[in-house]
Amino acid sequence: MQSRRELLKGAAAAAAGVSLPGLAMAQAEPVRVGLLTVKTGPLASGGIDMERAMQMYLKERNDTLAGRKIQLIVADTGGVPATAKAKTQELVELNKVDLLIGPLAAFEALAIDDYIRQHKIPTLSVAAAEDMTQRKPNPWFVRATSSSAQCSHVMADHCVNDLKYKRMAVIADDIAYGQEMNAGFQRVFEEGGGKIVQKMFPPLTAPDYGSFLAQLKTNVDAIFLGFAGSNGFRFIRQFNEYGLKGKLAIVGGMTAIDESVLRNMGDEALGIQTSCWYSAELANPINARFAPAFRKAFGYDPGFYAAATYTNGSVLEAALNAVKGNVANKDAFMAALRKTNVQTCRGPVHFDEYGNVVGDVYIRQVERKEGRLVNAVVKTYPNVSQFWKYDPKAFLGNPVYSRDWPPAKNLEN
Repeated sequence: MQSRRELLKGAAAAAAGVSLPGLAMAQAEPVRVGLLTVKTGPLASGGIDMERAMQMYLKERNDTLAGRKIQLIVADTGGVPATAKAKTQELVELNKVDLLIGPLAAFEALAIDDYIRQHKIPTLSVAAAEDMTQRKPNPWFVRATSSSAQCSHVMADHCVNDLKYKRMAVIADDIAYGQEMNAGFQRVFEEGGGKIVQKMFPPLTAPDYGSFLAQLKTNVDAIFLGFAGSNGFRFIRQFNEYGLKGKLAIVGGMTAIDESVLRNMGDEALGIQTSCWYSAELANPINARFAPAFRKAFGYDPGFYAAATYTNGSVLEAALNAVKGNVANKDAFMAALRKTNVQTCRGPVHFDEYGNVVGDVYIRQVERKEGRLVNAVVKTYPNVSQFWKYDPKAFLGNPVYSRDWPPAKNLEN
């Protein structure tokens, strides 16, 4: 005869539409995590770091989170929107993943936006595409890194108020990420009293930057770099070859001088300041373990891309703990992701109502430490929102950041 407790458990399970043996069987299966990364092309240095850090996070926990084994399935998108979509379909329909981590690039996230919505796939993003957590928020999407402009708002404030720059040029990859990053920088810089007098957008796969450097104005205080992957490193090298070092300062966005490429640079990088939500030099307890372990394993410091998946690992683990490992109930799991408030290698992370992170952003300066170049933290902006200091409703009433918005009113021929 069944006890009253057993009868109640059976009734509750029936009401939830699942048998107890079925639930137990589902819980015994591994949680399948699809990682959308880039292992070929100009974004590959970052994409490889994404994979390495995610594997490290899981290995440290014996590939087990919230009592569930984790099966990581990695897909290389090549940094191509159509491939990103095809690989997403493959992960979901062939590999039957329970959730996605990634992709790397904003244009990839935009390419899979509709598919994620249609198939209700919980996604922990690395990509920074603004509108996926703004005017067209995706309910199956959380971002623990930042929107494209979240850190460039901060750098613009720093340039105006701390560095006292008045006139600047901006340059970025001609992709959604670069356009949005530069637009956010322009808005805050000009509202603070500065002028953006030149804007340039090389193709993501530009073979070199000679034609852009030939056009670059030198009667400015500094140039802001909105590059991804290894492109910032390539631009700075050619900037110096053109004899421009010392004629104007260089500052950058969150991936302009990432640790994944900083290891290949020399004294030309010293003193360059960038803004990012992470630095390998952060002194918090989690990063004090992560950064040295990554450096020991791979011979260089973790940067944006490695920290992105390691941070997402912390968010994923917290959400899985909240639902006791049950990812079958997608709505409950997604709600747990959005309610996450957790300490990570980047510092504290929680999400706004649109699924975007609210967290600290750091001004970093390249310095030499123990024979290697590092992004030393020189200033912290706490609890930065994707809306900066603007009213969210007013912010969302404007067009999404782009090459054309906000209007560039101070360009000079």
